[in-house]
Amino acid sequence: MSSKQDFTLIGAGIMSATLGVLIKQLVPNAKITIYERLDKVAAESSDAWNNAGTGHSAFCELNYTPEGENGNIDISKALRISESFEISKQFWAYLVKQGLVETNVPFINDIDHMSFVFGEANQRFLKNRYDALTAYPMFMDMKHSEDFSEIESWVQLMMEGRNTNEKIAATRMPIGTDVNFGAVTRKMIAYLESCDNVEVHLGHQVEDIDKRDDGTWEIELTDLGTDEEKTVRSKFVFIGAGGGALKLLEKSDIPEGEGYGGFPVSGQFLKCNNPDVILRHEAKVYGKAEEGSPPMSVPHLDTRMLNGNRSLLFGPYAGFSTKFLKNGSYLDLPLSLDAHNIYPMISAGINNISLTKYLIEQVMQSPEEKFEALVKYYPEAKFEDWELITAGQRVQIIKKDKEEGGKLQFGTEIVASKDKTLAALLGASPGASTAVSIMLNLLQKCFPEEIKSQEWQTKLTEMIPCYGKSLIEDGELCKKTREYSTAVLKLEDV
Repeated sequence: MSSKQDFTLIGAGIMSATLGVLIKQLVPNAKITIYERLDKVAAESSDAWNNAGTGHSAFCELNYTPEGENGNIDISKALRISESFEISKQFWAYLVKQGLVETNVPFINDIDHMSFVFGEANQRFLKNRYDALTAYPMFMDMKHSEDFSEIESWVQLMMEGRNTNEKIAATRMPIGTDVNFGAVTRKMIAYLESCDNVEVHLGHQVEDIDKRDDGTWEIELTDLGTDEEKTVRSKFVFIGAGGGALKLLEKSDIPEGEGYGGFPVSGQFLKCNNPDVILRHEAKVYGKAEEGSPPMSVPHLDTRMLNGNRSLLFGPYAGFSTKFLKNGSYLDLPLSLDAHNIYPMISAGINNISLTKYLIEQVMQSPEEKFEALVKYYPEAKFEDWELITAGQRVQIIKKDKEEGGKLQFGTEIVASKDKTLAALLGASPGASTAVSIMLNLLQKCFPEEIKSQEWQTKLTEMIPCYGKSLIEDGELCKKTREYSTAVLKLEDV
């Protein structure tokens, strides 16, 4: 069986959903087919229980603002991420305003974003960070305090039972958000399924991807429900399969994919089961990561809103598994090793001994030891009120590096073929929050002429009014953008 389409998107997570909607808006007659290995949409990293749900806007994530040896705070990444999240909100507001997604239950809610640190050195760091960020209009509403009583008014639960002489500091941004990325993904996929020339096939596993002489791609698939083998041809292929993207990129054999490897990191959270405790905390409070730990291991005590229900989580606790997906195989990591990436993988491992040590320590922790980390943030927590749940699987990028041989890289990266007919997204956080900006970058990379056209420019500006403008430099535009998104998305306190 063989068929041909304009666009083939592999993976039914937030990346493919976002790209699919952008394409359908820009090219209404485009034929789009989405293939997903699982029998559900957004069942891996996009699922609400597999991520922290933080609308990553750099308000509270201290790992986005590293401190240099001279004490200076580098806020460049924070500025980019904050701007990218505003772009995501604008795009979602467009979908809501146009009635393209249903909003009976909000997929985004207003939740304070806070940073919380201990000790004099971290107090200095947080104050320097606050001073650097608030020099820009997009962070001007941030509050900073080292006063016990004021911080108590922000997060009373975290201050009860705490020594009033303890050296602490906090920042607070009232315009933070909690996002159910699984819900917004399913809403976008539902919209796409309602469109002409769009098909979504669940339970389909991609076996191979080959370039044909005519420039198209031949994709071999298996229908996991019937064991039927299928072959499809496509002019453009996007590999947005989360942790599974690396293996599929290797199958494509594009030279641009050589040298890439992946390091899987799993995570767990403590979930509160006491309704009274859940109702007494209303914030996403991020601490500072331990030395040598990966970004996804930054401790945070989070209020979550999932399908109208309120939850409270603490974590994550990092773990290690050779799976690249939560529903993957333990052979994923060993089978990803090849001649082109074995040296970068080994080099990255040698250069990140501290990370390996950290992961071993985390895996060896008992439930009681994991609970002790929570007590640091919530002194009066009771062990019986919490249960350990398994979160999602992330694959951090390892790539060739001239100086180090191989480098572990956090964040996301688009890898595209020279002829711009195939692109893959590798990496993890803060991917979901910045999905719209990432997919816009993909369009610029793979469709450079089309994106310059008046037709595309007009449509992109309609969907994202700030498109092509800087929210970092233009404070008034940033303010108007936020007011617009807040009004359309009806962001209110939970």
